[in-house]
Amino acid sequence: QVQLVESGGGLVQAGDSLRLSCAASGGTFRLYTMGWFRQAPGKEREFVAAIKWSGGITYYADSVKGRFTISRDNAKNTVYLQMNSLKPEDTAVYYCAAVPFGTWPPTNYNYWGQGTQVTVSS
Repeated sequence: QVQLVESGGGLVQAGDSLRLSCAASGGTFRLYTMGWFRQAPGKEREFVAAIKWSGGITYYADSVKGRFTISRDNAKNTVYLQMNSLKPEDTAVYYCAAVPFGTWPPTNYNYWGQGTQVTVSS
């Protein structure tokens, strides 16, 4: 059983930056692919970014390429999402997720956090 806790969300203006964090416990963190998803009001959850256990292989949704960066610190059991040049359309609840490595990019994540709200005003 893996537990994930997101933090770092908040209310910002368009063009600002935020860094989300996700602390993991209950498993061998370095053996999991980690991902970030988001869900805007009235929409289904969508994929944002993923990072392999190695930390050097990443994958991004087209909507965030060049603006968001996913990274991980295996020593701290933490994955990050650095969000720059935020836009109002980035407003959503952001969730981190984990899945044992073996499929890339993964589509069926096993564990999910509770989410953190990001609101971007224009």
